[in-house]
Amino acid sequence: MNRFKVLALGLVLFWTGSLWAQEPVIKPQSLQTVSKAVGKKYMAVSSDPIATKIGAEVLAKGGNAVDAAVTMGFVMAVTYPSAGNLGGGGFMLVSAPKYSAALDYRERAPLRAHKDMFLGADGEPDPELSRHNHLASGVPGTVAGLALALHRWGTLSLKDALAPAIALAEKGFVVDANLAETLGARKDQLARWPATKKIFFKGDQPYKEGELLVQADLAKTLKLIALKGTEGFYKGETAKLIAQQMAEQGGLIDLLDLKGYVPAIRKPVEGTYKGYEVLSMPPPSSGGVHLIQLLNILESFQVERLGPNRTQTIHLMTEAMKLVYADRSRYLGDADFVKVPVTKLISKGLARDEARRISRTTATPSAQIAPIRIGGYESTQTTHFSVIDAKGMAVSNTYTLNLSFGSGIVIAGTGVLMNNEMDDFSAKPGSTNAYGLIGGRANEIAPKKRMLSSMSPTIVRRNKKVVLVTGSPGGSHIITTTLQVILNVLDHQMVLERAVTQPRMHHQWLPDELWVEPGFDPEVLNDLTKKGHQIVQSRYLGAANSIHWNSKTGQLTGVADPRLGGLALGE
Repeated sequence: MNRFKVLALGLVLFWTGSLWAQEPVIKPQSLQTVSKAVGKKYMAVSSDPIATKIGAEVLAKGGNAVDAAVTMGFVMAVTYPSAGNLGGGGFMLVSAPKYSAALDYRERAPLRAHKDMFLGADGEPDPELSRHNHLASGVPGTVAGLALALHRWGTLSLKDALAPAIALAEKGFVVDANLAETLGARKDQLARWPATKKIFFKGDQPYKEGELLVQADLAKTLKLIALKGTEGFYKGETAKLIAQQMAEQGGLIDLLDLKGYVPAIRKPVEGTYKGYEVLSMPPPSSGGVHLIQLLNILESFQVERLGPNRTQTIHLMTEAMKLVYADRSRYLGDADFVKVPVTKLISKGLARDEARRISRTTATPSAQIAPIRIGGYESTQTTHFSVIDAKGMAVSNTYTLNLSFGSGIVIAGTGVLMNNEMDDFSAKPGSTNAYGLIGGRANEIAPKKRMLSSMSPTIVRRNKKVVLVTGSPGGSHIITTTLQVILNVLDHQMVLERAVTQPRMHHQWLPDELWVEPGFDPEVLNDLTKKGHQIVQSRYLGAANSIHWNSKTGQLTGVADPRLGGLALGE
């Protein structure tokens, strides 16, 4: 069936709510202020300067990339509470000279979860149920995931990896401008919950820049993990406190859910682009599949000849994005529960067919685009950090609580902020989540199922040597942000600083809008409008903390995306 068909009236979905209503707070700081580092031994880049400094110290002392990444992950649970976490989950991609692996520590639905749990009395999804209460939390995966990564690929003990985080929670750290601003922006959300307010407020006001934030309960929880391993979180005192509060407040996570959580080691989804190998996350992330699908489609157009952020380049990227996000709505989910047609979606043949259907002159309305027909199939606040060590091991890690500070709920006595990742399921086929992404039956709620994600930790290699480590937060914008950094480096031959700071665009099929950051040439935007694109001026999109290796000079360059601030350090 021709992909460009008019959708049945029942599938024409209306945009409900502002795209930015639940978006992370992104400071509109000048993109000229960039943290950049160069070196030839190692590199660490994150949105949190404290975590980057500690990660670089681990590398300087001989630790490998996984040692540094795990240590950074635990540190950010203390110092970057809007996204760093113990109560959330994520994905880690590891590339070493002789192997690569994808670690899935995404949250899972509790055993008592069911597909209609977020529907109101009128049978329609109720966002309040899936975002701002105890029912919104999936079973956390971060502690189990980071511990497994360290066990399989690291050299540090779990106790040593946790030591910096424990010290920062117990002794405190000075609140910086970014954290102070984020706390202020989420003041009302955080003040709703007494245990949350107790930690992040002094009296009736959130902590301000320059004040010392001590988290004694979180220090206690981290010490239990250091002493007992993952059982210190998923069993015993911490688990009992989580289950008790969930039971008292209408949540579903119980002791059996916590005891039964296990992360999964998966094979990275792999593609090629103009002689480069692209490794990224497989389902339940949609990121890797659709990143490779986009690259495959764009490979037909030789965008390197068109130039960066020119009218035709943006037009072709936009048309490809519409096709890919339409497919996401139908086919992507947890591959442990549904059959996801990964091989078909990332095939070069499908991409050539898709490319032939794209008009070079006119925008195709999203209402005329449906997911491809494949026989036999049924239909955030996040943070990213990148690390490379002296032996060529690389880690690309993205983890999250979903929205900024997750549900806003701290489990009393633990200091642990809980995720609201259940919102990433499809509450009802065709409904949208907080980022406006539309889901289908493949992503409906089921016990122990992992919710679909856009997180796209990615590593680009040539001849098995790492060339680029990248990824981003940003909910629905993650895939397109990662794509643009890759194209800027590989096709447009930009130095990494320019590749990361270039203005970005985004289209996700529905709503039929092309979002553009500040900085695009007005003439280009005018030409795109003439082609039929509906331009929407957006806030900044994503935060691609990235590392590039120059094969000619052997130099590593790290750049912390200034859209969220951060730090790059290397030697």
